[in-house]
Amino acid sequence: MSFESFIARRYFKSGRYFTSVSTWITLIGVTLGVAVVCFVMSMHNGFESEIRSRLLGTTSHITIFPLQGYLIENYNELVDSIESIEGVVAASPFIYYKAAISSASEGDGIILRGIDPEKEQKTANIAKDIVAGDYDFEPLIDEGDTIPGILLGSALAERLSVFLGESVVLYSLKGEDLHKNARPRVAKFYVSGIFETGMYEFDVQLAYISLPVAQKLFKTGDAVTAVHLKLEDIYRAAEIAPVIDRALGNRYDVVPWNILHKNLFSWIAIEKKILFLGFILIVLVAAFSIISTLVMLVMEKRAEIGILKTMGATPGSILKIFVFKGILMGLGGILFGWTLALLVAYLQNEYQLISLPPDIYFISYLPIETHLVDFLLAGLVTIFICFLATLYPASQASRLSVIDVLRQ
Repeated sequence: MSFESFIARRYFKSGRYFTSVSTWITLIGVTLGVAVVCFVMSMHNGFESEIRSRLLGTTSHITIFPLQGYLIENYNELVDSIESIEGVVAASPFIYYKAAISSASEGDGIILRGIDPEKEQKTANIAKDIVAGDYDFEPLIDEGDTIPGILLGSALAERLSVFLGESVVLYSLKGEDLHKNARPRVAKFYVSGIFETGMYEFDVQLAYISLPVAQKLFKTGDAVTAVHLKLEDIYRAAEIAPVIDRALGNRYDVVPWNILHKNLFSWIAIEKKILFLGFILIVLVAAFSIISTLVMLVMEKRAEIGILKTMGATPGSILKIFVFKGILMGLGGILFGWTLALLVAYLQNEYQLISLPPDIYFISYLPIETHLVDFLLAGLVTIFICFLATLYPASQASRLSVIDVLRQ
Protein backbone atom coordinates (compact mmCIF):
# COMPACT_ATOMS: atom_id res chain seq x y z
CA MET A 1 0.00 0.00 0.00
CA SER A 2 1.45 3.39 -1.01
CA PHE A 3 1.61 6.13 1.60
CA GLU A 4 -0.63 8.31 -0.62
CA SER A 5 -3.48 5.80 -0.49
CA PHE A 6 -2.88 5.27 3.26
CA ILE A 7 -3.22 8.99 3.99
CA ALA A 8 -6.20 9.27 1.65
CA ARG A 9 -8.00 6.56 3.62
CA ARG A 10 -7.13 8.32 6.90
CA TYR A 11 -8.58 11.56 5.50
CA PHE A 12 -11.66 9.66 4.34
CA LYS A 13 -12.28 8.32 7.87
CA SER A 14 -11.40 11.53 9.66
CA GLY A 15 -14.39 13.21 11.24
CA ARG A 16 -16.54 13.34 14.33
CA TYR A 17 -18.92 10.64 13.04
CA PHE A 18 -16.38 8.26 11.49
CA THR A 19 -16.33 10.52 8.44
CA SER A 20 -17.01 14.22 8.14
CA VAL A 21 -20.52 15.56 7.49
CA SER A 22 -19.47 16.93 4.10
CA THR A 23 -18.15 13.50 3.11
CA TRP A 24 -21.45 11.87 4.15
CA ILE A 25 -23.39 14.42 2.08
CA THR A 26 -21.17 13.70 -0.91
CA LEU A 27 -21.57 9.94 -0.47
CA ILE A 28 -25.35 10.28 -0.28
CA GLY A 29 -25.37 12.43 -3.42
CA VAL A 30 -23.31 9.94 -5.42
CA THR A 31 -25.36 7.04 -4.02
CA LEU A 32 -28.66 8.59 -5.08
CA GLY A 33 -27.29 9.47 -8.49
CA VAL A 34 -26.02 5.95 -9.19
CA ALA A 35 -29.16 4.35 -7.73
CA VAL A 36 -31.48 6.47 -9.87
CA VAL A 37 -29.49 5.81 -13.05
CA CYS A 38 -29.37 2.04 -12.43
CA PHE A 39 -33.04 1.89 -11.44
CA VAL A 40 -34.16 3.84 -14.52
CA MET A 41 -32.10 1.61 -16.80
CA SER A 42 -33.51 -1.50 -15.13
CA MET A 43 -37.01 -0.08 -15.39
CA HIS A 44 -36.60 0.39 -19.13
CA ASN A 45 -35.14 -3.10 -19.50
CA GLY A 46 -38.15 -4.57 -17.71
CA PHE A 47 -40.59 -2.38 -19.62
CA GLU A 48 -39.10 -3.38 -22.98
CA SER A 49 -38.89 -7.06 -22.05
CA GLU A 50 -42.48 -7.12 -20.76
CA ILE A 51 -43.81 -5.33 -23.83
CA ARG A 52 -41.88 -7.66 -26.13
CA SER A 53 -43.04 -10.78 -24.31
CA ARG A 54 -46.72 -9.81 -24.24
CA LEU A 55 -46.74 -8.32 -27.72
CA LEU A 56 -45.07 -11.31 -29.37
CA GLY A 57 -47.11 -13.69 -27.28
CA THR A 58 -50.24 -12.27 -28.88
CA THR A 59 -48.88 -11.54 -32.37
CA SER A 60 -45.87 -13.48 -33.71
CA HIS A 61 -42.12 -13.60 -34.22
CA ILE A 62 -42.44 -13.45 -38.01
CA THR A 63 -45.53 -12.63 -40.04
CA ILE A 64 -46.02 -13.57 -43.70
CA PHE A 65 -48.28 -11.28 -45.69
CA PRO A 66 -49.43 -11.66 -49.29
CA LEU A 67 -47.97 -9.20 -51.76
CA GLN A 68 -50.13 -6.26 -52.91
CA GLY A 69 -52.88 -6.94 -50.40
CA TYR A 70 -54.14 -10.22 -51.86
CA LEU A 71 -55.21 -13.24 -49.83
CA ILE A 72 -53.20 -16.40 -49.21
CA GLU A 73 -55.11 -19.34 -50.68
CA ASN A 74 -52.66 -22.24 -50.35
CA TYR A 75 -52.07 -21.57 -46.65
CA ASN A 76 -52.01 -25.23 -45.56
CA GLU A 77 -49.15 -26.03 -47.93
CA LEU A 78 -47.48 -22.77 -46.89
CA VAL A 79 -47.65 -23.73 -43.21
CA ASP A 80 -46.13 -27.15 -43.94
CA SER A 81 -43.27 -25.57 -45.89
CA ILE A 82 -42.52 -23.03 -43.19
CA GLU A 83 -42.54 -25.55 -40.35
CA SER A 84 -39.88 -27.62 -42.14
CA ILE A 85 -37.39 -24.72 -41.94
CA GLU A 86 -34.76 -24.95 -39.19
CA GLY A 87 -35.43 -22.62 -36.29
CA VAL A 88 -39.20 -22.48 -36.82
CA VAL A 89 -41.32 -24.01 -34.06
CA ALA A 90 -44.78 -23.70 -35.62
CA ALA A 91 -46.88 -21.64 -38.06
CA SER A 92 -50.52 -20.65 -37.97
CA PRO A 93 -52.82 -19.03 -40.58
CA PHE A 94 -55.27 -16.34 -39.55
CA ILE A 95 -57.75 -13.75 -40.81
CA TYR A 96 -57.40 -10.23 -39.49
CA TYR A 97 -60.04 -7.57 -40.19
CA LYS A 98 -61.97 -4.81 -38.48
CA ALA A 99 -65.60 -5.30 -37.60
CA ALA A 100 -68.37 -3.78 -35.51
CA ILE A 101 -69.67 -5.53 -32.42
CA SER A 102 -72.70 -4.91 -30.26
CA SER A 103 -74.22 -6.36 -27.14
CA ALA A 104 -77.66 -5.78 -25.72
CA SER A 105 -76.56 -2.43 -24.31
CA GLU A 106 -73.31 -1.29 -26.00
CA GLY A 107 -71.51 -1.27 -29.35
CA ASP A 108 -67.94 -0.74 -30.51
CA GLY A 109 -65.46 -1.21 -33.34
CA ILE A 110 -62.96 -4.01 -32.86
CA ILE A 111 -60.16 -5.98 -34.48
CA LEU A 112 -61.39 -9.49 -35.22
CA ARG A 113 -59.05 -12.40 -35.71
CA GLY A 114 -60.13 -15.73 -37.17
CA ILE A 115 -57.81 -18.53 -36.09
CA ASP A 116 -57.27 -22.27 -36.24
CA PRO A 117 -57.42 -23.08 -32.49
CA GLU A 118 -54.93 -25.96 -32.58
CA LYS A 119 -52.34 -24.20 -34.73
CA GLU A 120 -52.76 -20.86 -32.93
CA GLN A 121 -52.10 -22.54 -29.61
CA LYS A 122 -48.62 -23.48 -30.85
CA THR A 123 -47.69 -19.99 -32.03
CA ALA A 124 -49.34 -17.61 -29.52
CA ASN A 125 -50.26 -17.40 -25.85
CA ILE A 126 -54.00 -16.85 -26.31
CA ALA A 127 -54.93 -20.20 -24.73
CA LYS A 128 -52.82 -19.38 -21.66
CA ASP A 129 -54.35 -15.90 -21.38
CA ILE A 130 -57.90 -17.15 -20.81
CA VAL A 131 -59.09 -15.84 -17.42
CA ALA A 132 -62.74 -16.93 -17.68
CA GLY A 133 -64.45 -19.62 -19.72
CA ASP A 134 -62.59 -21.88 -22.13
CA TYR A 135 -60.36 -21.67 -25.17
CA ASP A 136 -63.17 -23.08 -27.26
CA PHE A 137 -65.24 -22.06 -30.29
CA GLU A 138 -67.66 -25.01 -30.28
CA PRO A 139 -71.13 -23.79 -31.40
CA LEU A 140 -74.23 -23.87 -29.25
CA ILE A 141 -77.62 -24.99 -30.48
CA ASP A 142 -80.24 -22.46 -29.35
CA GLU A 143 -83.81 -22.91 -30.57
CA GLY A 144 -82.55 -24.53 -33.74
CA ASP A 145 -79.88 -21.86 -34.39
CA THR A 146 -76.20 -22.74 -34.40
CA ILE A 147 -74.31 -20.00 -32.52
CA PRO A 148 -70.49 -20.10 -32.67
CA GLY A 149 -68.27 -19.01 -29.80
CA ILE A 150 -66.14 -15.87 -29.54
CA LEU A 151 -63.27 -14.90 -27.25
CA LEU A 152 -63.26 -11.31 -26.00
CA GLY A 153 -60.57 -9.25 -24.33
CA SER A 154 -61.32 -8.50 -20.69
CA ALA A 155 -61.53 -4.73 -21.19
CA LEU A 156 -63.72 -5.20 -24.28
CA ALA A 157 -66.10 -7.52 -22.42
CA GLU A 158 -66.32 -4.95 -19.64
CA ARG A 159 -67.04 -2.17 -22.11
CA LEU A 160 -69.78 -4.22 -23.75
CA SER A 161 -71.13 -5.30 -20.34
CA VAL A 162 -71.20 -8.97 -21.33
CA PHE A 163 -70.29 -12.12 -19.43
CA LEU A 164 -69.72 -15.76 -20.27
CA GLY A 165 -72.53 -17.32 -22.25
CA GLU A 166 -74.12 -14.01 -23.24
CA SER A 167 -74.66 -13.06 -26.87
CA VAL A 168 -72.96 -10.46 -29.04
CA VAL A 169 -73.49 -9.59 -32.70
CA LEU A 170 -70.78 -8.90 -35.31
CA TYR A 171 -71.27 -6.73 -38.40
CA SER A 172 -69.06 -6.76 -41.48
CA LEU A 173 -69.07 -5.02 -44.87
CA LYS A 174 -65.92 -6.75 -46.07
CA GLY A 175 -66.39 -8.04 -49.61
CA GLU A 176 -69.58 -6.05 -50.27
CA ASP A 177 -70.06 -3.74 -53.23
CA LEU A 178 -70.52 -0.35 -51.57
CA HIS A 179 -71.85 1.20 -54.82
CA LYS A 180 -75.00 -0.82 -54.34
CA ASN A 181 -77.42 -0.81 -51.46
CA ALA A 182 -75.17 -3.12 -49.49
CA ARG A 183 -76.12 -4.19 -46.03
CA PRO A 184 -73.64 -5.48 -43.47
CA ARG A 185 -73.51 -9.18 -42.84
CA VAL A 186 -74.67 -10.00 -39.34
CA ALA A 187 -73.54 -12.96 -37.25
CA LYS A 188 -74.53 -13.85 -33.72
CA PHE A 189 -71.99 -15.28 -31.25
CA TYR A 190 -71.92 -16.32 -27.62
CA VAL A 191 -69.02 -15.39 -25.32
CA SER A 192 -67.19 -18.67 -24.76
CA GLY A 193 -64.12 -17.18 -23.11
CA ILE A 194 -62.51 -13.97 -21.87
CA PHE A 195 -58.76 -13.43 -22.16
CA GLU A 196 -56.38 -10.95 -20.63
CA THR A 197 -52.99 -10.42 -22.25
CA GLY A 198 -51.90 -7.60 -19.95
CA MET A 199 -51.65 -5.33 -23.02
CA TYR A 200 -54.51 -2.88 -22.76
CA GLU A 201 -54.53 -2.19 -26.49
CA PHE A 202 -55.26 -5.86 -27.16
CA ASP A 203 -57.63 -6.45 -24.28
CA VAL A 204 -59.84 -3.52 -25.24
CA GLN A 205 -60.22 -4.10 -28.97
CA LEU A 206 -59.31 -7.68 -29.90
CA ALA A 207 -61.63 -10.68 -30.31
CA TYR A 208 -61.12 -14.20 -31.68
CA ILE A 209 -63.43 -16.45 -33.66
CA SER A 210 -62.75 -19.70 -35.51
CA LEU A 211 -61.16 -19.54 -38.94
CA PRO A 212 -64.07 -21.09 -40.93
CA VAL A 213 -66.56 -18.70 -39.34
CA ALA A 214 -64.28 -15.73 -40.10
CA GLN A 215 -63.89 -16.82 -43.72
CA LYS A 216 -67.67 -16.89 -44.05
CA LEU A 217 -68.17 -13.56 -42.25
CA PHE A 218 -65.57 -11.71 -44.35
CA LYS A 219 -66.28 -13.60 -47.61
CA THR A 220 -62.68 -14.64 -48.17
CA GLY A 221 -63.42 -18.18 -49.34
CA ASP A 222 -60.82 -20.77 -48.40
CA ALA A 223 -58.10 -18.18 -47.87
CA VAL A 224 -56.43 -16.21 -45.08
CA THR A 225 -54.96 -12.73 -44.76
CA ALA A 226 -51.61 -13.81 -43.25
CA VAL A 227 -49.59 -16.55 -41.60
CA HIS A 228 -47.57 -15.99 -38.46
CA LEU A 229 -45.00 -18.24 -36.89
CA LYS A 230 -43.06 -18.88 -33.72
CA LEU A 231 -39.28 -19.26 -33.60
CA GLU A 232 -36.99 -21.10 -31.23
CA ASP A 233 -35.06 -17.86 -30.69
CA ILE A 234 -36.85 -14.53 -31.23
CA TYR A 235 -33.53 -12.73 -31.73
CA ARG A 236 -32.85 -14.78 -34.87
CA ALA A 237 -35.97 -13.38 -36.57
CA ALA A 238 -34.01 -11.01 -38.81
CA GLU A 239 -31.68 -13.87 -39.77
CA ILE A 240 -34.40 -16.46 -40.48
CA ALA A 241 -36.78 -14.13 -42.36
CA PRO A 242 -34.65 -14.04 -45.57
CA VAL A 243 -34.29 -17.84 -45.41
CA ILE A 244 -38.08 -18.20 -45.31
CA ASP A 245 -38.47 -15.66 -48.10
CA ARG A 246 -36.12 -17.62 -50.37
CA ALA A 247 -37.78 -20.93 -49.49
CA LEU A 248 -41.16 -19.46 -50.52
CA GLY A 249 -39.78 -18.17 -53.81
CA ASN A 250 -39.92 -14.47 -52.82
CA ARG A 251 -43.68 -14.52 -53.42
CA TYR A 252 -44.64 -13.13 -50.01
CA ASP A 253 -43.80 -10.27 -47.71
CA VAL A 254 -41.91 -11.85 -44.79
CA VAL A 255 -41.72 -9.39 -41.86
CA PRO A 256 -39.84 -10.15 -38.58
CA TRP A 257 -41.13 -8.70 -35.31
CA ASN A 258 -38.37 -6.11 -34.97
CA ILE A 259 -39.46 -4.57 -38.29
CA LEU A 260 -43.21 -4.98 -37.75
CA HIS A 261 -42.99 -3.18 -34.39
CA LYS A 262 -39.95 -1.06 -35.22
CA ASN A 263 -41.46 2.28 -34.15
CA LEU A 264 -42.38 1.02 -30.69
CA PHE A 265 -39.03 -0.56 -29.81
CA SER A 266 -37.03 2.25 -31.43
CA TRP A 267 -38.92 4.72 -29.25
CA ILE A 268 -38.13 2.69 -26.12
CA ALA A 269 -34.42 2.46 -27.01
CA ILE A 270 -34.12 6.19 -27.73
CA GLU A 271 -35.97 7.09 -24.54
CA LYS A 272 -33.63 4.88 -22.51
CA LYS A 273 -30.56 6.67 -23.89
CA ILE A 274 -32.05 10.11 -23.28
CA LEU A 275 -33.02 9.27 -19.71
CA PHE A 276 -29.57 7.83 -19.03
CA LEU A 277 -27.96 11.09 -20.10
CA GLY A 278 -30.53 13.09 -18.15
CA PHE A 279 -30.09 11.22 -14.89
CA ILE A 280 -26.30 11.38 -15.18
CA LEU A 281 -26.85 15.06 -14.31
CA ILE A 282 -27.60 13.90 -10.77
CA VAL A 283 -24.10 12.41 -10.63
CA LEU A 284 -22.69 15.68 -11.97
CA VAL A 285 -24.40 17.55 -9.13
CA ALA A 286 -22.81 15.11 -6.69
CA ALA A 287 -19.46 15.78 -8.40
CA PHE A 288 -19.71 19.45 -7.42
CA SER A 289 -20.19 18.24 -3.86
CA ILE A 290 -16.94 16.27 -4.19
CA ILE A 291 -15.18 19.45 -5.34
CA SER A 292 -16.47 21.46 -2.40
CA THR A 293 -15.63 18.68 0.07
CA LEU A 294 -12.04 18.41 -1.18
CA VAL A 295 -11.58 22.18 -1.28
CA MET A 296 -12.67 22.35 2.37
CA LEU A 297 -10.34 19.45 3.16
CA VAL A 298 -7.42 21.25 1.52
CA MET A 299 -8.11 24.35 3.61
CA GLU A 300 -8.40 22.22 6.75
CA LYS A 301 -5.23 20.22 6.11
CA ARG A 302 -2.94 23.06 4.99
CA ALA A 303 -0.59 22.53 7.91
CA GLU A 304 -0.43 18.78 7.35
CA ILE A 305 0.24 19.30 3.64
CA GLY A 306 3.10 21.63 4.57
CA ILE A 307 4.52 19.03 6.98
CA LEU A 308 4.27 16.32 4.31
CA LYS A 309 6.18 18.52 1.86
CA THR A 310 8.90 19.29 4.39
CA MET A 311 9.25 15.54 4.90
CA GLY A 312 9.88 15.09 1.17
CA ALA A 313 6.42 14.55 -0.33
CA THR A 314 6.34 15.73 -3.93
CA PRO A 315 3.49 17.77 -5.46
CA GLY A 316 2.54 14.64 -7.40
CA SER A 317 2.15 12.69 -4.16
CA ILE A 318 -0.05 15.41 -2.63
CA LEU A 319 -2.18 15.39 -5.78
CA LYS A 320 -2.57 11.60 -5.56
CA ILE A 321 -3.73 11.81 -1.94
CA PHE A 322 -6.69 14.02 -2.79
CA VAL A 323 -7.47 12.18 -6.03
CA PHE A 324 -7.57 8.92 -4.03
CA LYS A 325 -9.89 10.55 -1.47
CA GLY A 326 -12.30 11.64 -4.21
CA ILE A 327 -12.21 8.22 -5.89
CA LEU A 328 -12.91 6.55 -2.53
CA MET A 329 -16.02 8.71 -2.16
CA GLY A 330 -17.04 7.79 -5.70
CA LEU A 331 -16.51 4.06 -5.13
CA GLY A 332 -18.45 4.19 -1.89
CA GLY A 333 -21.33 5.98 -3.59
CA ILE A 334 -21.30 3.45 -6.45
CA LEU A 335 -21.46 0.44 -4.13
CA PHE A 336 -24.22 1.98 -2.00
CA GLY A 337 -26.06 3.08 -5.16
CA TRP A 338 -25.95 -0.40 -6.67
CA THR A 339 -27.25 -1.88 -3.42
CA LEU A 340 -30.07 0.65 -3.18
CA ALA A 341 -31.08 0.12 -6.84
CA LEU A 342 -31.16 -3.68 -6.37
CA LEU A 343 -33.21 -3.34 -3.19
CA VAL A 344 -35.80 -1.05 -4.81
CA ALA A 345 -35.92 -3.32 -7.88
CA TYR A 346 -36.63 -6.33 -5.68
CA LEU A 347 -39.38 -4.53 -3.76
CA GLN A 348 -41.02 -3.34 -6.99
CA ASN A 349 -41.00 -6.79 -8.61
CA GLU A 350 -42.17 -8.46 -5.41
CA TYR A 351 -44.90 -6.04 -4.33
CA GLN A 352 -45.58 -3.94 -7.48
CA LEU A 353 -45.37 -0.69 -5.53
CA ILE A 354 -45.54 1.48 -8.68
CA SER A 355 -48.53 0.96 -10.98
CA LEU A 356 -49.13 2.41 -14.44
CA PRO A 357 -52.29 3.52 -16.26
CA PRO A 358 -52.65 0.63 -18.75
CA ASP A 359 -54.42 2.72 -21.39
CA ILE A 360 -51.27 4.85 -21.71
CA TYR A 361 -48.37 2.49 -21.01
CA PHE A 362 -49.82 -0.78 -22.41
CA ILE A 363 -49.13 -2.60 -19.14
CA SER A 364 -50.53 -2.17 -15.63
CA TYR A 365 -47.37 -2.18 -13.51
CA LEU A 366 -43.73 -1.18 -13.75
CA PRO A 367 -41.51 -4.28 -14.22
CA ILE A 368 -37.82 -4.14 -13.30
CA GLU A 369 -35.08 -6.16 -15.01
CA THR A 370 -31.50 -5.55 -13.89
CA HIS A 371 -28.64 -5.95 -16.37
CA LEU A 372 -25.02 -6.16 -15.25
CA VAL A 373 -23.91 -4.08 -18.24
CA ASP A 374 -26.09 -1.13 -17.20
CA PHE A 375 -24.76 -1.20 -13.64
CA LEU A 376 -21.15 -1.36 -14.83
CA LEU A 377 -21.73 1.47 -17.32
CA ALA A 378 -23.27 3.67 -14.61
CA GLY A 379 -20.36 2.85 -12.31
CA LEU A 380 -17.70 3.63 -14.93
CA VAL A 381 -19.32 6.94 -15.89
CA THR A 382 -19.65 7.88 -12.21
CA ILE A 383 -16.05 7.06 -11.31
CA PHE A 384 -14.85 9.02 -14.34
CA ILE A 385 -16.90 12.06 -13.30
CA CYS A 386 -15.63 11.74 -9.73
CA PHE A 387 -12.05 11.57 -11.01
CA LEU A 388 -12.51 14.75 -13.01
CA ALA A 389 -14.06 16.44 -9.99
CA THR A 390 -10.94 15.73 -7.89
CA LEU A 391 -8.47 17.30 -10.30
CA TYR A 392 -9.03 20.95 -9.40
CA PRO A 393 -8.85 20.69 -5.57
CA ALA A 394 -6.04 18.12 -5.80
CA SER A 395 -3.99 20.39 -8.06
CA GLN A 396 -4.59 23.30 -5.69
CA ALA A 397 -3.33 21.19 -2.80
CA SER A 398 -0.22 20.12 -4.71
CA ARG A 399 0.64 23.77 -5.46
CA LEU A 400 0.60 24.90 -1.83
CA SER A 401 3.91 26.52 -0.90
CA VAL A 402 5.63 25.26 2.25
CA ILE A 403 6.79 28.79 3.05
CA ASP A 404 3.25 30.20 2.82
CA VAL A 405 1.94 27.43 5.05
CA LEU A 406 4.66 28.02 7.69
CA ARG A 407 4.06 31.77 7.67
CA GLN A 408 0.39 31.15 8.53
